[in-house]
Amino acid sequence: MAKVLSINAGSSSLKWKLFEMPSERQLAEGATDILKQSTVKIKYGTDQAYESATPICNYRDAVANLLSNLQTLGLVQNLDEITGIGHRVVAGGELFSAPIVIDDRVLAQIRALRDYAPLHNPVEADCIAIFRKMMPWALEVAVFDTAFHQTMKPVNYLYSIPYEYYQKYGVRKYGAHGTSVRYVSAHAAKMLRKPLAQMRMIVMHLGAGSSITAIQNGQSVDTSMGFTPLSGVTMGTRSGDVDVSLIGYLMKKLAITDVDQMIDILNTESGLRGISGISHDVRDLEAAAPT
Repeated sequence: MAKVLSINAGSSSLKWKLFEMPSERQLAEGATDILKQSTVKIKYGTDQAYESATPICNYRDAVANLLSNLQTLGLVQNLDEITGIGHRVVAGGELFSAPIVIDDRVLAQIRALRDYAPLHNPVEADCIAIFRKMMPWALEVAVFDTAFHQTMKPVNYLYSIPYEYYQKYGVRKYGAHGTSVRYVSAHAAKMLRKPLAQMRMIVMHLGAGSSITAIQNGQSVDTSMGFTPLSGVTMGTRSGDVDVSLIGYLMKKLAITDVDQMIDILNTESGLRGISGISHDVRDLEAAAPT
């Protein structure tokens, strides 16, 4: 039986699922934290589980560990049973409005869109390149989070800045989490036994990164994330929306001359972590709260 891997490479984790085709039956799922003392967790079969603390510091090691575990646990006899790999990619800009087979050109374009998702696209491109090298026979497909939001109208995706910036540089709202929002909205319609094309709903994607999307007739009409996944609601380590004047003000106060350093603070040191001074994890914050 042919098998397909679904890959979600995050800024500090590698999540995956293995499916049997053409039945689409899920065989296993797992996650690896890309840290010096990484935790590898795999669920497979009816109630079987595997967990280990393995020193994994990069995506090359994480992918190699994943492929090794698939064979060790008997999920595949040979890696060539895996004939396809689907990659979640955050930013496709206006270049990609649908899934696409990955070749050298597509991979280069994903890398070129790094400014649209600086925490995600570079990592996802690296991960794709690693799989292409380790499993050159597999057909690889990119699915873009921004694609679902291409149905937004200009009134909702254009910023109130000179229009030429959109024309020259593609500056507009792209949103994110579209793959998740598409699935959740379709599943909600199924549970409610109503046609998705006739429904209006609010869909929230809540995690380390969070967003809110307005759905009308099954399509995205507006969403909280903007040009990058940094904007919108307060997140784990991301600030969400702030007055843009704060960037210049804080750069002066902190004697920062590199704008990328300031953006990194908003991306990795803000949100719940920044406000609490403790953690981005709500569980840690609840544990630290006075009783």
